[in-house]
Amino acid sequence: MAPTTPRATRWFVGMALVLAGAAGCGSGADASGPITSSGNPGAGGGGGADGGNGGIGHPPSNPNDGPPAGNLDGKCDVPAEAQAEDTSHPTTVVGNGTKESCTGEAFVSAVARGGVIPFSCGPDPVTITLDKTAKIFNDKGPKIVIDGGGKITLSGGGKVRILYQNTCDKAQVWTTPTCNNQDSPQLTVQNLTFIDGNAKGLTEEGGGGGAIFVRGGRFKVHNSRFFGNVCDDVGPDVGGAAIRVLSQFQNRPAYIVGSTFGGSKELANVCSNGGAISSIGVSYTVINSVMANNRAIGNGANPAKAGAPGGGSGGAIYNDGNTFTLTLCGTKITDNTANEGGGAIFFVSNDRSGSMIIRDSTLKHNPSGGFETKGFPGIFVLAREAPQVTNSTLE
Repeated sequence: MAPTTPRATRWFVGMALVLAGAAGCGSGADASGPITSSGNPGAGGGGGADGGNGGIGHPPSNPNDGPPAGNLDGKCDVPAEAQAEDTSHPTTVVGNGTKESCTGEAFVSAVARGGVIPFSCGPDPVTITLDKTAKIFNDKGPKIVIDGGGKITLSGGGKVRILYQNTCDKAQVWTTPTCNNQDSPQLTVQNLTFIDGNAKGLTEEGGGGGAIFVRGGRFKVHNSRFFGNVCDDVGPDVGGAAIRVLSQFQNRPAYIVGSTFGGSKELANVCSNGGAISSIGVSYTVINSVMANNRAIGNGANPAKAGAPGGGSGGAIYNDGNTFTLTLCGTKITDNTANEGGGAIFFVSNDRSGSMIIRDSTLKHNPSGGFETKGFPGIFVLAREAPQVTNSTLE
């Protein structure tokens, strides 16, 4: 029997508002040694609906433009498992040394082969625009490392999601009988910029994840930027304009390290919920990162109010489910907005077993259009206890 998509237990807005004042699984080509990929057809598909990026401006494609990756003032230690990965022994190299060789087709083919994937696109920054989603095959790990070397921008062109991993998608090969809880693929994206990813109209697994969608295995982001990515404008639970994560191995966290989401109105990531990132039942640890000017634009909350399509919560972060933890350290979350709850963070642990930890971080100017938790500006939280806030600014 096929596994079911994780779904959040619905909670009622009316009750939430009462509580708001309280603190509380086709196969890819085989790879044998390093291969140069410069346009071979690969597995793919899975684009978003045609159309633009919801009125967002034109994100910079040059890594030298726009805000840098991460909070340069963040000083939090990075755990060993969250560190950047070694790419000195590549499996497939995208490109053969020229800008022209670094095509969307080449990237999609390299991702299908798996393993360690750097780029050889010449000396200058390069934007690679995809016309179909790069999809990871679950038997091509265990580690999948995509490293842009600080010079590569991956673009969905405003039409397609950029990257997809799903251990429970049969088309991507089932490798264990417990696809919801397996230790690989272990996906790392590092030293990259993701722009104009579009997951609008993608309903599988509940949608979301304009730049990256991950279900199963492990996932981390290191030293990367996300600008102008989108998912559906409305819907009670769809979310993660940049990233959507479901089902991590043994409930371990997904890591976001030294990365930036948005940074101005023109660079905003926008979705119904979770303008930057979202998850259901998955923990996030966000370290030395920046989330700014992202927007949750749905309306009607979750479940949707009568006559409304739903959504509009978590301007930067949307977390829903049961037992999970959101940890922020050395992170700035500023100027994000939500039409409904949590201009910065929407966090609902349905069975009240989840927890939120905020250390050495700044959350400022994140207006909530509908509701938030008294004493925690920009945050709506239903958890085991009030957020643990240490050496941080919330205003």
